[in-house]
Amino acid sequence: MSVLRDYAAAVTQPTLPFASPRGSSARFDEVIAPDGTLRPAWRAMAPGALTLTIDDLSRLNREVKGLLADEGVTYNPADSDPEPWRLDPVPLVLDGAEWAKLDVGLAQRAELLNALLVDVYGERRMLREGILPAATVLGHAGYIRAVAGTGSTDPHPLLFSATDLGRDGDGEWRVISDRVQAPSGLGYAMENRRIVSQVVPELFHGAALHRIEPYFDALREALIAAAPDARPDARVVVLTPGALSETAYDQAFLAGMLGFPLVQGADLVVRDGKVWMKPAGWPEVAPRERVDVILRRVDAEWCDPLELRGNSQLGVAGLTEAVRRGGVRLVNGLGAGVLENPALLPFLPALCERLLGEQLRLASTPTWWCGDPDALDQVAPRLLGADPTLVVRVIDGLRTPLEASDPARLVERIRQSPHRFAAQELLPLSQVPTWRAPGYVDARPVVLRTFTLRHQSTYRPLIGGLATAVADGTLPTASKDVWVLKADPSDLDQGLPDATTVAVVQSVPEVAPRALDDLFWSGRYAERAEDLLRLVLAIRSDADQLTAPGLTATQSTQVLVGATQRLCGTRWLDLDDEFRSVLLDGTRPGSVAHSLARLRTTLEGVRDQLSADTWRVFAATDRAGSALRITPHAHGIGEAAGQMLTALLALQGTSANMIRDGGWHMIEAGRAIERALQLGILLRATMVDRLVGEVEQEVLEAVLRASESVVTHRRRYRGGVYASGVIDLLVRDPENPRSLRFAVARIREHLAAQPLSSGSTRPERLLDQLEAQLAEVQVADLSMAVDDRRSMLHDTLTDADAQLREIARAIEALHFSAGPPLQTYASLSLTELTGALS
Repeated sequence: MSVLRDYAAAVTQPTLPFASPRGSSARFDEVIAPDGTLRPAWRAMAPGALTLTIDDLSRLNREVKGLLADEGVTYNPADSDPEPWRLDPVPLVLDGAEWAKLDVGLAQRAELLNALLVDVYGERRMLREGILPAATVLGHAGYIRAVAGTGSTDPHPLLFSATDLGRDGDGEWRVISDRVQAPSGLGYAMENRRIVSQVVPELFHGAALHRIEPYFDALREALIAAAPDARPDARVVVLTPGALSETAYDQAFLAGMLGFPLVQGADLVVRDGKVWMKPAGWPEVAPRERVDVILRRVDAEWCDPLELRGNSQLGVAGLTEAVRRGGVRLVNGLGAGVLENPALLPFLPALCERLLGEQLRLASTPTWWCGDPDALDQVAPRLLGADPTLVVRVIDGLRTPLEASDPARLVERIRQSPHRFAAQELLPLSQVPTWRAPGYVDARPVVLRTFTLRHQSTYRPLIGGLATAVADGTLPTASKDVWVLKADPSDLDQGLPDATTVAVVQSVPEVAPRALDDLFWSGRYAERAEDLLRLVLAIRSDADQLTAPGLTATQSTQVLVGATQRLCGTRWLDLDDEFRSVLLDGTRPGSVAHSLARLRTTLEGVRDQLSADTWRVFAATDRAGSALRITPHAHGIGEAAGQMLTALLALQGTSANMIRDGGWHMIEAGRAIERALQLGILLRATMVDRLVGEVEQEVLEAVLRASESVVTHRRRYRGGVYASGVIDLLVRDPENPRSLRFAVARIREHLAAQPLSSGSTRPERLLDQLEAQLAEVQVADLSMAVDDRRSMLHDTLTDADAQLREIARAIEALHFSAGPPLQTYASLSLTELTGALS
């Protein structure tokens, strides 16, 4: 029997009602009508949808999880580790006729909110006329007085908004809340569509759906057109709080789809009333690249430590003044957060008639502002009676309801400052079929987030959105793709033409020093993990013999293990346990797991510049690590190391397809520096002390395997493996990509591509010195052993190590420096603050 038939049978059985909790009315079902038939949207897809079985859905769920892991889609809950993004394979499906009603209501709502925003920061007619109580606005923390006044009011401060909707018991859509401060979720909605279209291609292509991609084109066009000077080459950036933000993936995805740089507050600087990208070497180096439009994902109060919140390190000092002068356009404008106030909802019908001359088409869920005595008189008895269908929220606090376990205390708290609270009736919410392990579909309530954009001269809602199956006692929240069927298959996707009015202008954005830093270290961490994996594989080439019960490691193995100890210390005496730790222990500095974790962190900071294939690397290494953790067999160590190495080699393939800008060159410079450092450590651990007979032969061969130079050595030196040949190949050979000399030459090549490199900078001068020393040293001197010790080799490698580390520090000082470290104004003394402002 198919999933939908089983579901229909369950939801229509009187003995198994999927009623909403706590005594509210029955839920509206998004798939099944009360008579047990499919609703119109699903009926149009019945031939494909009715064939889905539980086994099919189980497979789809596994494929969804795998694809999300491959693309590194995450959500970062506050004060918690990142979690995998959850996507249910069954979409929320709406037909064109039903969406048409929503479309009109959402467009009107955005126009109303924009008009209200203009008024409360301008003439304040709605406050003066008493249509909107002043306390609902002026008592809200989201009202930014620094930008109030008719002279600073943008006629269209609301460019992009989101609205959360739910159905009541009659199936009518109602607004739960508006999101205008920094609306999130559009990137997740697009990612959901990409994933679902891959796992159910027959169902997807068989339905005439509105594609989402044209909406991103419209958003890009609207942002460029929002520039103060209306220039076709306007510079647009996406301002993020950073990689630890709850929706960091969504922000990076959005920036990547739009083709705009993802920046942090420290990447920008205000000068002469305008915003600029902060160059390396600032303030000595003047900024060159002006920013015209900022799509902000930072809440307004954190945007400017100078005028708004003094302890913020997320914003840009002076940004508020730049906005007042019209030097930059913020999307959405500073102060838009006041519209997220639930206290406004009861007054929107009257505001719509006054501001637009229309009746409000899309009603909100019943809401009462407690600052209205009559409203409080209605709310208080219900709260004291522990009415489960009523919740109370602070008008500008967390979006979660207040604790109502002590009703009398809650009512008393409200009466002390009633204007600070609003009460809302809980919607029963409609229900949707949702996958539940181990193998059945359950009904769960759903909330729909929609998005609206001001494109050209009108507001256009996204035809689709982001649905959320609400968490219950046993299942966490899960997202759903939203399918809106076209009324006619020939309808334009999103109702938008494919052509864009934006002029085609080449744009080569400057890479911020912070991003260069992340890219440089990503190269270093990737090379560090790769080289250690090669060493582990070289040591484990005879793994069965090394770890057989009762056998001890050979002398050559002890020498090679000493190299790993120099790279990441020692944790275990048993070789099996030690190698597992090297691969899996993220708390062990220098280990593979530690380097991979650092690599992931650095790449998160520049995700907008990377291919989606980059994250498949971590999915592969995670799977290899998980498999190793559960296998007791020694051969699993070598298998896991090999799989991790293969994944890291794929990472080089993704970076090879990057544009050759300063960021790519900095990745390669980091790789070259780390390769040279790792090689020096390996050679000092294995070749400084001369070994004898088979031991030296085994060590030399392992060194060649670890440095990926076995084939090259065979082609160059046909008389066997000797220390002199290995030293020549790995230290002095200018044509071997794995040699020390080659790595130093590559560092120079990639540094030369940086804007601040002149040929005489400190990093380049240090490279001159190191290159000259490596060119002059002779192989005979390096390979000569006195008292079984190659002192010249040791001294040369030690000196090179010190110089390479100094070169790395010089690179950081020159290319990643963007002024003194950030300090909050709240942390400065009065004397320091006076000096800073003078």
